[in-house]
Amino acid sequence: MADTVKPFWKSKSMQEMDKQEWESLCDGCARCCLEKLECEDTSDVYFTHLVCRYLDQEKCSCTDYQNRTVLVPHCVELTPENVLEYKWLPNTCAYRLIAEGEDLPDWHPLITGTHDTVLEAGIAVTGKVISEESVPFDDWEDHIITWASCD
Repeated sequence: MADTVKPFWKSKSMQEMDKQEWESLCDGCARCCLEKLECEDTSDVYFTHLVCRYLDQEKCSCTDYQNRTVLVPHCVELTPENVLEYKWLPNTCAYRLIAEGEDLPDWHPLITGTHDTVLEAGIAVTGKVISEESVPFDDWEDHIITWASCD
């Protein structure tokens, strides 16, 4: 019987992953790029269908990934140490799933070998969002959605 090699996300802790492995966990859905509103009274987080101005909506990728946290100070840089702090991460997020001891979904690019499956599964934000620049901040509450929730 041949030995089966476990994929890195099953054989390594998040802290043991190298930079390339860590980055490849991202499925490229861009749900983390959705602008969010937090209720001051309850700390509940609400997703909007508004996305960061630096998101390429067709590719679901940041147009300036290396400088994102400088350009957008509230942009989150996930690490193995802080991933579980972000309770708002969507329930489909690979970082959240792996940190919680779950496996990757069948549509994840590391399983399928292609990013097309993220769009086919309806997980990517492509075609569902508009740029934050097109809506005044005072009107963001009018753009709250439920399809990207973390529940």
